[in-house]
Amino acid sequence: MTIGIGRFEGEWQELLGLVNLAFAAPWNEAQLEAERKVWEPERSIVATEGKELAGHTAAFSFKMGVPGSQVPVAGVTLVGVSPTHRRRGILRELMRKQLTELYEGGVEPAAVLTASEPVIYGRFGYGLGSDSQRVTIKRTSRELRKVAGVEDVRIRFADPAESLAQCTALHNAEARTRPGMIDLDERFQQYAISDTVVTDTTGASPLRCVLAERDGELVGYSYYRTRRTDRGFLDVSRVHSRDLAAHVALWQFLLDPDLLSETTYEHLPSDDPLLSLLVDPRAAQATTIDGVWVRLADVGRALAARTYATDVDVVLGIEDDFLGWNAGNWHLTGGPEGAACEKTDRQPDLVLGVRELGAVYLGKPSLGLLGAAGLVEERTQGALAATSAAFLADRLPWLDTGF
Repeated sequence: MTIGIGRFEGEWQELLGLVNLAFAAPWNEAQLEAERKVWEPERSIVATEGKELAGHTAAFSFKMGVPGSQVPVAGVTLVGVSPTHRRRGILRELMRKQLTELYEGGVEPAAVLTASEPVIYGRFGYGLGSDSQRVTIKRTSRELRKVAGVEDVRIRFADPAESLAQCTALHNAEARTRPGMIDLDERFQQYAISDTVVTDTTGASPLRCVLAERDGELVGYSYYRTRRTDRGFLDVSRVHSRDLAAHVALWQFLLDPDLLSETTYEHLPSDDPLLSLLVDPRAAQATTIDGVWVRLADVGRALAARTYATDVDVVLGIEDDFLGWNAGNWHLTGGPEGAACEKTDRQPDLVLGVRELGAVYLGKPSLGLLGAAGLVEERTQGALAATSAAFLADRLPWLDTGF
């Protein structure tokens, strides 16, 4: 029987069977309810065989930070193929349909996702656009170096729901200046304090919220849970602050819990000052983990939507065998104030795949590193170093909100 690819016209409950089959560990009720509330049914695409759902992909409508701006992106989610329909090219056709719609829609020049299995999405042109650090810090090694102004910051508890609006305002102000962060709309404000990111709530406390205030003004906040097993853990889910003193005050609180031996954080930014401020440089057990994966659906619009650290005038030869309209030579010009990017007949200065372009789109270092790995070909001397410098951002990209 033929596999059909098209718009999903059913109800949420109809997807749950496929979701639980495609993801090996079934989601709990809290996770499913959180996902239902942010689901955009008009953006669901399914593969069907007769009346049977064989595969699915969907997207969230996001605004994401890029160097110098924010752009609309499609946050790809709920991707899965039934175990009975694997190895039949269904995922490939779902991805092609989704990305083609982005290109033809002319609104979102890129798609982004978090990968349950990272090796899958490179085949479709997704490049790793950010990373973060999974850290565990023992209470016995918690001491931080002195930072001026910490004593002026007051830490107090607040109800997560009642303080949500003011915390979101602080978060979104940061998101406007940091690549990779998502602007939290009303739906995702609630998502951020839901249990959707908690895979095992056994023994975990309710979500806690602490506010950092200076002279009555909010300058930071954190969400966390505590749990007791054979040891006690404080599990941080968010830390956001307006300045270093507030950031350190929050971490001093999070690193010194009563009756708990360790503090963990799954998504510490790779350029976070915490690791430099620990008195004992071995205190943090840190592991780099992948963050957001980026796929440019429209190379020209995507590259023109961000700014560049230095003036750039380069022809990029883009290889893209999945979305043919991206393949070819693109003339990129611009700098800190803006950019333009158009197809050209000129010969390329650099040749690279769309996957590598996605990897550096948010400012993650760097084209130079990819060139050293043989993944970028320099055809004009000096073009690689100059373009690599132009693509960098002031801060490393960071995905703070999983989806």
